[in-house]
Amino acid sequence: MLFFYIRHGDPIYNPDSLTPLGRRQAEALGKRLARYGLDKIYASPLKRAQETAAPACELLKKEMTVLDWTSEALAWEEFASPDTTSGYTTWFFQNRSLQSVLVSPEMRALGADWFRHPALAGTRAAEGAARIRHKTDAFFASLGYVHDRRRCVYVSERPNRERVALFAHQGFGLAFLSSLLDIPYPLFSSHFDIGHSGMTVIEFSEAPGETVPRVLQLSNDAHIYSEGLPVKYQNRIDI
Repeated sequence: MLFFYIRHGDPIYNPDSLTPLGRRQAEALGKRLARYGLDKIYASPLKRAQETAAPACELLKKEMTVLDWTSEALAWEEFASPDTTSGYTTWFFQNRSLQSVLVSPEMRALGADWFRHPALAGTRAAEGAARIRHKTDAFFASLGYVHDRRRCVYVSERPNRERVALFAHQGFGLAFLSSLLDIPYPLFSSHFDIGHSGMTVIEFSEAPGETVPRVLQLSNDAHIYSEGLPVKYQNRIDI
């Protein structure tokens, strides 16, 4: 199985939608995905994710299935906190007052129990981590791959050659991907990111037995270059 995790295109957060550039990114992405096809398409309940998925659904004549638990709004309540350096509430991984804590030896030593760090006391990190773990495992079990978290492997109970895509968000996505890959969230979210319409591809073995998911591409944006669209990472950095 190939699993595609795709962040929405360039957004307008209020009202929730895509910018004109975001719609062009979504169209470019749809063309790219239509080349080899998708068997299943899932999306967040938020409009910007669904608008990003729409061109692929149209070209492939597939209906999207909405997964309420992938909403950015839910993740925000669990993985954000006040930044004491700026006074604003922001994602843990963007919180300047937490940057050194997230990559500290003390945090690394906690491993999968990272949410127990005293710096996260008073947040809903533990609740969020438990929710994401449960929902992520149930989702992949429904696709035929059962997660053995103790051993950090998946058991291919119904291995397949399907191509499955989930269109969602950055903040949710970093928590989701870290959970999927058994990489502690503080380390994953501190060192990796996903850009607008970026496509992450993860391979699950087609053979029965145990498998370790392998990241083939992380936040790939070749479709943007292919269509000659402006490339400015997070609308900040020319790449």
